[in-house]
Parts: sequence; C-alpha cells; structure tokens
Amino acid sequence: MAATISSRFTSVSRKVGNALFTSVFIARAATFSHNMDTDRPTKLEFAVQMTCESCAQQVRTALEEKPGVKSVHIDVGKEEVLVESVLTSVEVQALIESTGRRAVLKGIGGSEKDLGAAVAMLSGAGSIQGVVRFLQLSEHHCVIDGTIDGLEPGAHGLHVHTLGDLTQDCLSCGEHYNPFGKQHGGPGDEERHVGDLGNIVAGPDGRASFRLEDRQLKVWDVIGRSLVVDSGEDDLGRGGHPSSRETGNSGERLACGIIARSAGLFQNSKKICACDGVTLWEERDRPIAGTGRSKADRETPAAHL
Repeated sequence: MAATISSRFTSVSRKVGNALFTSVFIARAATFSHNMDTDRPTKLEFAVQMTCESCAQQVRTALEEKPGVKSVHIDVGKEEVLVESVLTSVEVQALIESTGRRAVLKGIGGSEKDLGAAVAMLSGAGSIQGVVRFLQLSEHHCVIDGTIDGLEPGAHGLHVHTLGDLTQDCLSCGEHYNPFGKQHGGPGDEERHVGDLGNIVAGPDGRASFRLEDRQLKVWDVIGRSLVVDSGEDDLGRGGHPSSRETGNSGERLACGIIARSAGLFQNSKKICACDGVTLWEERDRPIAGTGRSKADRETPAAHL
C-alpha cells in the first residue's frame, strides 16, 4: 500500500512539474520580444529532499542535457543541488520537482565571484504575489530573475522606484529610480531611468516568469528601494501619451515590495525560521507572510513560488 501511494505521489508530482515547466516556457517565450533575456549563466543552489544515490541520479537525469542547463553538481549528504543555467530559477525548480522531490532555492551566484545579491517579495491587489531576485555578475551586468503570479494575461511594466516605503502600499514608493535625471525609456536605451526594466508578460494562467539582464542597474544602489509591477504595458517612452516620457503610461501600481539584501551561494544555512518555527520544507508550501504562515495556523495556503 505504501509503495502504491509513493508511486502515485511521484507520478502526480512529475505531471505537476512538467505542467509548471510548460507554463513557464510559454510565458517566457512571450516575454522574449519585450525584454533583453540573457545567456549569461547563473548558479542556483537548491535544497532538495534526497536520501540516496538513486534519488540523486533521478534529479541528475531530470536536469542534465536539458536546453539551458550548463552543469549539475549534487551532494546527497547535504541534500544540495547546484545548477549552472541560463533558465529561470522557477524553470530549474520545476525540472527538479518533476522527480517527485521538493526543492527550495537557497542561494544564487555567478560563475565568477559575484558582487552582490538582493530579493524583493512582491504582493498587491487580490492574489498577486511574487519573488524577484537580483544578482550583480559584474559592474555592468545585473541579472534579474523573477516569478509573479496573479496578473492579468499580457504585458506589465516593471520598475525600480526610489523609496522603500510601503506605508501607503505602492503609492508611497516614490517615482522611478532616476539618479541621473533622464527621461523614461526602455531597458536597452541610453536615455532611460535606471529603474526602467521594461515589460514582463503574464501567460494565460496569470504567471510571469522572466530572466533579464540590465547594464545600468547596480544591486548596491537599489537595496532599500522598491520594485513595482504595473497594470499595463510600458510603452518605453515611445507612445504619444503625456506620461510616456515619465512613466511609460503603464497604468496603476498593482504590486510592490522592498528590495533587500539576499544570500549568495552557500551563504544560507537556514533550516528553520526562528520567528515562527517554520522549517525549510514547510516554508515551501506556506505564504511569505500573513494567514497560514505560522505553524499554529491550521490553514496553510501555498505561495506557489
């Protein structure tokens, strides 16, 4: 009986993982025409539930020779998987979890010594929530890896704002981060706000998964500021609307979060959260904050991130 249940769990997990990977792929393909995707690999450190070498081999098989995966290193004793890839972190996670094992991203880094990492936890109206990570690969190359759920299908403007102030939700985040006093533009333009990251695209399921590279953004300059996703498409300063050269006429602010320093590779040894007793594996299926987060809560809605 136990073997049958285990087999069914693995089968269902594989189907869910494959479906997630397909969803991410569709959304990413749509995003490609709007953003500068990057082929610079990053290293992703995952904690993965493994107990034996056959577990490791299944994970290795799920990852190796997949387009976009450069290398895979697995340490069963530490329950650790290190993947060098040009895929988004959620794409790699979906591949690992297609084996029926849970995976939690613990750190992100570059092939060389990186210059800093940061993360923004976004939340907003309705069910919108997301996680966006920043990794400074070199002085002129910042990789932005993110997944945002609960959006209307289509393009949404994404910008770093000057203030890390959420006292009035996204309205108190200030204007686009613009230290050089330039007009609004697209991420590939010289004339642009440093905080102008262009558009992300949500698929039919409301998920936007993206991996971008920016030459002007510096992680050390944006820690403590905020990241905001808007309701509409950013016209990159090329539209005829009066606000095109100021905000890209991308509509109201839907969701936002403060950009905070995050762990690089092998810098996150957390197994349990001291504030609420949630373990690493329990956290995978709990919201970032609020109802259902604490171990005392019986209802634990998944964050799906």
